[in-house]
Amino acid sequence: MSDISDFIVQGVAAKEEAEQAPRLQVGTRLRHARLLAGARLKDIAEAANCSESLLSKLENNKIQPSLNMLARVCEALHLTIGELFATPDADQEVVQRTGQRMVVELDPLRRGEGIRMERLIPYAKGHLLQGNVHIVAAGGGSDGLVAHEGEEVGYVLCGRIELLLGDKIFNVNAGDSFTYRSEIPHGYRNIGEEEARIIFINTPPSF
Repeated sequence: MSDISDFIVQGVAAKEEAEQAPRLQVGTRLRHARLLAGARLKDIAEAANCSESLLSKLENNKIQPSLNMLARVCEALHLTIGELFATPDADQEVVQRTGQRMVVELDPLRRGEGIRMERLIPYAKGHLLQGNVHIVAAGGGSDGLVAHEGEEVGYVLCGRIELLLGDKIFNVNAGDSFTYRSEIPHGYRNIGEEEARIIFINTPPSF
């Protein structure tokens, strides 16, 4: 019984640490990137296949993007998602402490469709790898498929997901891993009743 109690206490502590982790304001970063590029709201909205009003709400942090939408807007800005969330001192960070890794919130839990990306590898020029833990609420998913340069591997820490790869669908459970060329359109959704956690590592850091 003591082992079970310890496990529960550790789980609660990990959740509290995750909730205290630093959050990035996605919209603020996107607006700053657009202004630096000298691009109009209309131009980026058209390139990302979304409305100006939607992009404006996103830039003002009134809504959070889905993973798919974030990828489209970054592509319109000629950025990778890693570049968007780069930190000045990232190249000096060696150890990433529990509860201190940067967290990116995507599509909040208004219908159980939230995704949090906890960054394992801070973005910095010269890194050959990019890594995140995707924390996916029950019913959550990537909202469509994305494609980018490189190769990636995933490992499901807990939960059950449906991996979408081109025109194929795979059911992946805790302890399973997968790998594919990132140029193949891919996405996922949580098909279980509990939160799913997936480690994604891709190279080069093109996402």
